[in-house]
Amino acid sequence: MQYISQPPHNSVVHSMWQVEGKPEFRKELILPKGSIEIIFNFSVNNPFHAKLATNAFYLPGCFINGFNTTPITLELPENQSFFGVRLHPLAVKKLINVPASAIMDMIVDLSLIDRNFNSLWHQLAEENVFENRIAIFYKHIFKIASDQQPREAMINQFILATDQHDLSVRQLSGMLCYSSRQLSRKIFEASGMNTETMLMYKKYLHAVHLVHHTELPLTEIAYSANFSDQSHFIRTFRQFTGLTPSEYRRNKGFITGHLFEDVR
Repeated sequence: MQYISQPPHNSVVHSMWQVEGKPEFRKELILPKGSIEIIFNFSVNNPFHAKLATNAFYLPGCFINGFNTTPITLELPENQSFFGVRLHPLAVKKLINVPASAIMDMIVDLSLIDRNFNSLWHQLAEENVFENRIAIFYKHIFKIASDQQPREAMINQFILATDQHDLSVRQLSGMLCYSSRQLSRKIFEASGMNTETMLMYKKYLHAVHLVHHTELPLTEIAYSANFSDQSHFIRTFRQFTGLTPSEYRRNKGFITGHLFEDVR
């Protein structure tokens, strides 16, 4: 069972989610999805074996996952229990004193950064009601939550938006009132990517959404996502996922960007 909540405006949290129960599949592939998340794993008695790029590991009890440019592979246990918090990118440094650029393509055990996350994990583990877990997390971040500066809020909004993939660096700089150099520094701090790479990443994310939710021909998706041609679209899609768009469409799961296999 999965729950998703879009909380009231907050400078740190974009949204929260919870997953509980017995997964129907044994394996899950999660494509890069353009988000930074803190995830509380309450399935410690049923370890999750994971692989990100060439790194294989077991998921910690509490970890942060930065922007990914390569898929994550999970071997699912018989039972799973997760509580996740999707963050505004520029809030990462406020929350853990480490910029998002430092955790790109990484899964980091938060207990190694701040011992308070151990205490928070136990508080959340003792409470399985989704709304109550939300309240506990908000209480934890109350002291650091602050109003975003207008331009920071606009950068967070741009990065997490499902559109705005068709802008040029010059157009984006003008929209956010930064020089191209200043903009690249802020985008890098928020994601680990420079502006040009982020714009390409957003094209890819927009394409994933269209491949998953529509039956549009791939040539039309390439045009809609602002790729120069279909070969550029396929090459970029494969760069981030290891799959062609057609392979993803044939095997897509019930959640956008997730593929499942090996039914129990």
